[in-house]
Amino acid sequence: MIKVNALVKSFGPRTALASVNLHVEAGEFVTLVGPNGAGKTTLLRILATLTRPTEGSMRIAGLDPIKAGEEARRTIGFLSHRTLLYDDLTAEQNLRFYAWMYDLDDGSSRITDLLEQVGLAARRHDLVRTFSRGMQQRLAVARAVLHRPQVLFLDEPYTGLDPNAAQVLTSLLTELAGAGCTILLTTHNLERGLEVGRRIIVLAQGRIVYDVPRAEVDSATFPKMYQQLTA
Repeated sequence: MIKVNALVKSFGPRTALASVNLHVEAGEFVTLVGPNGAGKTTLLRILATLTRPTEGSMRIAGLDPIKAGEEARRTIGFLSHRTLLYDDLTAEQNLRFYAWMYDLDDGSSRITDLLEQVGLAARRHDLVRTFSRGMQQRLAVARAVLHRPQVLFLDEPYTGLDPNAAQVLTSLLTELAGAGCTILLTTHNLERGLEVGRRIIVLAQGRIVYDVPRAEVDSATFPKMYQQLTA
């Protein structure tokens, strides 16, 4: 579902990604961890077609995003550090706008279901500017999965969520993965990353330095190993 070969991204003299190779099968749930500046956000932005690589190639759902951008973007859901919500619209109006953008036939029922799932049904008619950061994050997750993407990229999705909201998100992601959605998630929280992912990748200085199935990771020793890998 995701194929990345020899991907390089440079910003002037600084190399953010250095020949990254990554293959993710359909339905995999991958957690990508790494220190600040490792290149996690840059990689997700490239995969989400928001910026172009300096070198290398990639395929999303078999499509070349550079040549088939619009078609590729319809297969992608993306949650960045920005919620991409409109403060002067209600929660429901925000989702209706995106449903219209994606030309969804079942927009109304899909919106109702998602608002229930993220715990915002009672606030559907409230303006987004009245929401807490955590509530905005939950609504942004609903926005990202509204069109039932085949591939979901999540950049620090647990930011601003209290424990209850975090559990709601974990349940939603688990359900999506169970339905066959391919998920690539970044997080600074090693414990959370090990909890949700079924494959763990460590990115350091623009390179993948660790890539194993979750079942092979020892939760007790991983933090120390992580420190050594990213030193």
